[in-house]
Amino acid sequence: MSSRIVVIGDAMLDVIVRPLGPVAPTSDTPSRVRISRGGSAANMAVTLARHHDVTYVGVVGDDESGAMFARDLERERVTPRLETVSGSTGVVVALVDRDGQRAMMTDRGVNCELSLAHVRAALADHFDHLHVSGYTVLDDATRAIASEALDLSRARGASTSVDTCSLAPLEKLGAGVFLHAIGPVTMLFANEEEALALANDADIATASERLAQGVDELIITRGANGALVIRGDDHWHADAKPVEVLDTTGAGDAATGSYLAARLTGAGCDVALELAMANAATVVGHLGASD
Repeated sequence: MSSRIVVIGDAMLDVIVRPLGPVAPTSDTPSRVRISRGGSAANMAVTLARHHDVTYVGVVGDDESGAMFARDLERERVTPRLETVSGSTGVVVALVDRDGQRAMMTDRGVNCELSLAHVRAALADHFDHLHVSGYTVLDDATRAIASEALDLSRARGASTSVDTCSLAPLEKLGAGVFLHAIGPVTMLFANEEEALALANDADIATASERLAQGVDELIITRGANGALVIRGDDHWHADAKPVEVLDTTGAGDAATGSYLAARLTGAGCDVALELAMANAATVVGHLGASD
């Protein structure tokens, strides 16, 4: 059964660079370069839109990057609900190494200018589920907006989810502030490093048990070690699919979107987890986040 889902997150342009040899510091380095619509939550929204009615809430600059972001969402059957302000849409440059791992250099542009009035207006219509990007929670300028949106959704009886998104800003902010801001969400998504930081624990087994106490459903992705889900006393694990890794950009987003899409159509945690691993494997096999 299809659900009406609202996703709140960043609007970004992705520039993916994979050098084909050693980087020449003062000269040219042959590379594969891809430019596309990015944004962790937007990647996830595109996956969700294959099965659900999805509205994407964010803010863009009055530039071509913002227009490109909106056009891509529409092409992927996501309804863009984008506030436009003067300035530059966010851009992230990802440098991908030979093992498919990436280092990201991020200019969040006008994403910090998302307004509470815009979010409230977007949430005025009926919806079944709200997903909030961790980047919205991690930013001092938008954290209160994320908290209010989640509180409003819970008050209306909608289910909620949050994807932690990024380790470095999480460590800078502090796990306690992050968890207090999101409150008792229905689903919490994190990769292994983020889960360890959120629980302030060095062991994934004890960290996951601790985190699971505060949410209905905890989903942790572990790269080559697959993923796990804890819901109450029940535990599930799925192995990562064997595939040659070209670029890990967007793999976690694909896993999150696939899992959430399946759960919101009534699939069990085990089925949803296997679908998440299969979709993530598809993404890592090519350059960029599209699957």
